[in-house]
This record gives sequence, C-alpha cells and structure tokens, in this order.
Amino acid sequence: MKKIYVFLAPGFEDIEMLGAVDVMRRAALPVQTVSVTDSLRVVSSHHVGIEADILFDQVEPDQAALLYLPGGMPGAANLQAHEGLARLIRKHYDAGRPLAAICAAPMVYGQMGLLSGLRATCYPGFEDKLTGAEATGELVVCDGQFFLGKGPAAVLELAYTIVAHFCGQQKADEIRAAMLYNEV
Repeated sequence: MKKIYVFLAPGFEDIEMLGAVDVMRRAALPVQTVSVTDSLRVVSSHHVGIEADILFDQVEPDQAALLYLPGGMPGAANLQAHEGLARLIRKHYDAGRPLAAICAAPMVYGQMGLLSGLRATCYPGFEDKLTGAEATGELVVCDGQFFLGKGPAAVLELAYTIVAHFCGQQKADEIRAAMLYNEV
C-alpha cells in the first residue's frame, strides 16, 4: 500500500497528530510523519517536541495514499504557508486521491478552493475559511475526497473513519473495541 503522510508544522495540535497516527499504525497502515521545517524535530502548540520520520523533501508524491493535516494554531497557518505542501496537495487532489484535515487545518483545503460545493467541518470560528463549502459543524464529515474533523475531540472518530476507508469497517471496529472507545 502507498503511504499516509502526516504533516507537522510548528504549533501543530498534539492530540490531533498523535491520536491519528496511533490509530492508523494500530491498523498497520504505512504512516510517515513529515516535518515541513528543515529539522526533524517539530514543536507542538503545547510545547512538546516531536521527531518526525522524514523531512518534506523526502516525501514521494506518487507513493502518497493520503495526506493528513493536523490542526492547531499556528500549526495550520504554518502548513498553509508552505508552498511545497500546497503544490503536493494540488497534485494529490488532481489525481483524485483522499485528503484529511482536522480542527483549523481544513482551512488549508478551503482557501485553495478544494472544498467548494462540498460539506465540511472545522474548529468553530474557521468556517469562513472553508471557501464555497457548507460548514456542517459535525464531528466528522466525509465528502468527495475529504475526511475532515471538527477538533481535538474528533481525532479518534476521524482516524477510525480513515482506517475503515483503507482497511474495512471490521478492522476499524476491532481497533475501536481494543481501545475501549465503545465504552465512551
């Protein structure tokens, strides 16, 4: 299977990155975390230093199954400002491949005009950045090529949805049960 790339910019939301990576790796999906800086170490919005697996220049665009953008501020704004990432997103989108984002990060896709005519969700207060989309306010929204989560509380549900897409609902349900999520 092709890789799932999770992009880290300074100020990313810790749980939105770690929770998603954890669930996807439990499903044995080939996840790689990617620093969009010149260092593997990226500091989160809560001042936690995380070492990414690779640098942005090591991403293999043709090997990308999914691009995942964690939210957080200024992390989402830093992702939006990365020109190389914008080109990669556009190429991935044009190829018809899935994209995911959570919290403030759906604004990256929205400001690129990629969500126009679709249902979308994001952290409250960022709806105006979802250009042309119907902001639903739902916890998780899947429409077109997009898997979107509202915020930190959505990370596990969003990750289970991604696992179901790539591995089937049964695998997602097994991981959900093993993590005791059904007891919430």
